[in-house]
Parts: sequence; structure tokens; C-alpha cells
Amino acid sequence: MRFVHELTSWSSDTADPEHFPYDPVLAEFHRAGKHFVKKELLALLDQVRAQVNARTAAARQLSAFLDVALDKWDDRYDYRSYLALPLLPLPTAASAGRPEDTPADATPAGGPAERSGAGRPAGQVAQTSGRRERDRLLIDLVADTLAFELAAATDGTDLFPEQRPGPALVAKRYRLGVRAVRAALTRLGLAGLVDDPDPVAAAVALHRLAGTGRDPARERVLRLSMLPVYVSHDEYLFIRVLQAYECVFAGVAEELRGTITALATARPRRAAARLAYARELISGTGPLFSLLATMQPAAFRTFREYTEGASAIQSRSYKLMESLCRPPAPDRLDSTAYRSVPEVRDLVRAGQPSIDQAYRTAVRDGLLRGTDHALVRQRMAAFAEAVLTWRRTHHRLAVRMLGARSGTGYTEGTPYLAAVRADPVFTTVSADPGLPRTDPIGGCSE
Repeated sequence: MRFVHELTSWSSDTADPEHFPYDPVLAEFHRAGKHFVKKELLALLDQVRAQVNARTAAARQLSAFLDVALDKWDDRYDYRSYLALPLLPLPTAASAGRPEDTPADATPAGGPAERSGAGRPAGQVAQTSGRRERDRLLIDLVADTLAFELAAATDGTDLFPEQRPGPALVAKRYRLGVRAVRAALTRLGLAGLVDDPDPVAAAVALHRLAGTGRDPARERVLRLSMLPVYVSHDEYLFIRVLQAYECVFAGVAEELRGTITALATARPRRAAARLAYARELISGTGPLFSLLATMQPAAFRTFREYTEGASAIQSRSYKLMESLCRPPAPDRLDSTAYRSVPEVRDLVRAGQPSIDQAYRTAVRDGLLRGTDHALVRQRMAAFAEAVLTWRRTHHRLAVRMLGARSGTGYTEGTPYLAAVRADPVFTTVSADPGLPRTDPIGGCSE
């Protein structure tokens, strides 16, 4: 077989991570589905992994890819490895150059602010850069989904051939996919480039726009981060939408960190602005639910048979977002939900600050008064309502797809979602029930 020859040649030669034969390995995983890859290949990849010394960027990427590809072989398959999250550049303002505990527009003590980017402080530029990178990643993920749909609809690919959707459903996916990234395109000033009323033309335009200027490294990440467990067409959509959610949650968590810092440094307007942006990100996920709701239930049930062990309850980004709003109660922190994300649980137990705590302290110390106090409360309430709306929609979609079946991560499934969907986002401020609600999977967003 080709991949055996390529791997053997690579291993016996320089074993340079830059020249690892990704293509034949991916081809075999895509041909069979991760769950059904032959043990001979997995054993060979395991041997290769032992050779990799992750000192360079290429070696770290190869090591991450092999860990994702071998998760079932290693008996450590979970949500993160299923979605290949270690391979995705889930950027934060910190990774763009700003320490997480530094205000986005902070001025260094003892001198003028470092300036860059049209005269703005360097920290603020870093915050903007992080936001733009998250928007680009979101667009990349959705555009790649539509590119796969376009290719399959025109017989341009034989990947994941089972249970292909019909033309009407595919056209609906084009519309919803473009809508799902409309806000990100607008923030980047690119919405006018993807405005064709014809769904096929709009999907093509989005795919071309996303690929314009994309460097080979980013292109490789997109390819490596698609490792379905089976060969069902709709699993491609499922994986990309869940990856998109992780991108959003990572962005929201960064905004919440910025809110905490702003409250702690007597900057209420900055805190209100970060909360407003966080709410925009969460509210903007409605079309992603609509897109996910086009998944064919029969197809979902087919590939779900091979995803046991991976569940959204293991999402670190979501739990981080939740715990940055308020510290989880002791029983919640000791539940399966947080035991499934030990890194976040450890942060909470180590005293991770939260908006609830920062808000209380700011009020107590007189840092929040008058109209500024009212504005922050309003933005907290609006954000809380957006999160509750997200939970309700998640529960409804899960009921549609799962019914009373248990979850795949050894969890209760929909009963768990029902039990936690109304949990308060903050204890200091209630959600604003007066805000308009949408039902992205009920038809009104169509």
C-alpha cells in the first residue's frame, strides 16, 4: 500500500517533519474513517510518533497530528481529539502579543504608550488582531464546509460518500453557511464580497474569498483537522460546525478576561464594551445552529455509533467561558461536567477570577457608580440572556437529533442539557428577559 511505502521511506531517510507524507496518510483515514483504519497503519504511525522530537513548529504539528490520529489506538479518544482541536489555531489576544492580565489599551508605567496601527496603543492593536484572527478562522471553517458541499454536489470529490444530501438540502446549507459568517465578514469589512442572492454563487464566492491569501501552513491545518470516524457525508458538516463553536467560545472567554481586567482597573466603559462584543459573538452563533440542524438524522445516528467517548461536555472553551462568568458551585465543580475538563477545574480551584467577583469588588470599592454601573449591569444582563438562549437552542437541537438517547461521552445526553439550561450565568445580575429571542432551528431565522 502507498502509505506504507511512503512512511517507511520517510522513516528510513531523514524523517524530517517538514516532509512527512501527510497526503497518503490522510487518504487512508478518509477512505475508511478513523474508526476503521487498519491496525497495521496505526502501529506504523505509532512507531513514527516515537521518532518525533517536537522542537520545531513542523515537529510540533506532526506530533499533534499523530496524537489526534492515534487517539483511538491510545484509548484516549475524546471531544478534543475528535475535533482535532490541538491542531487548530484557536487564537487569543494573549497569543497575539498581549498578556491576558494586561488591559487592552493599557499605558506602560513611566512613559508613553507604545503605539502601532494608526496610532492606537499596542495592547489594543493586539486585541483587535486576536479578534480578526478568530473571525478569519471561523470563516475558514465554514467556507471549507461549503467547499466540500460544492465538490460533492458536482461529483468533484469521492470523499465520505455515504448518505449524500439532496440538492434542496445542499442549497439550504449554502444559504445558512454564508449567513453564519455574515457578522464576521462584516467585522472584517468583507461582507460586500459575498452578497450574491444565488446560494451557489454566494458559497463559491465565500470559498474563494476565504482562500485568497491563505498561506500553505493554514491550508494544511484545515486538511489535517478533518478526521471523521466514518465515511458519512454529514460528519464533515458536524465536525466543522463544532470546531466553529470552539472558535467562538475561545473568543468569548478572551472577552470575559478583558472584562474582568477592566472592572478591576476602574474602566467600566471598557468592561461594558467587552461584554457587548462577547454577547455579539454568542448571539451570532444562531445561524450555526440552523446550519447544524440541516444534518440528516439518519446520517447522524450512523456515524454517532463510532463517537463513543467524545462529548461536548468535554469542551474546555465552554467551561472556561462559564467559569469566567462566575465560579461554579461546589457540586457543579465536582460533577462530570468539570471532571471532564481537569485543566479548567484546576484553574477554578486555584482561584481563577470571575466577572461576578470583579463586579462585586468594583461595587464595594466604589469603582462602579451611576450611569457606568447601570451600563455594566445592562451589558451583563444582555450577555446572560444570550448565553441562556444558546443553551435552550442547544437543548432543542439535541432533542431533535438524539431524543432520549444517552450522550456519547458517557453522559446523560438531553436530560443533562435540560437540567443545566436555566442555570444562572451570573449570581450578581439576572438575565434580561425583555430582550428579543430567536429560534434559529425553529424556522424563523430561515
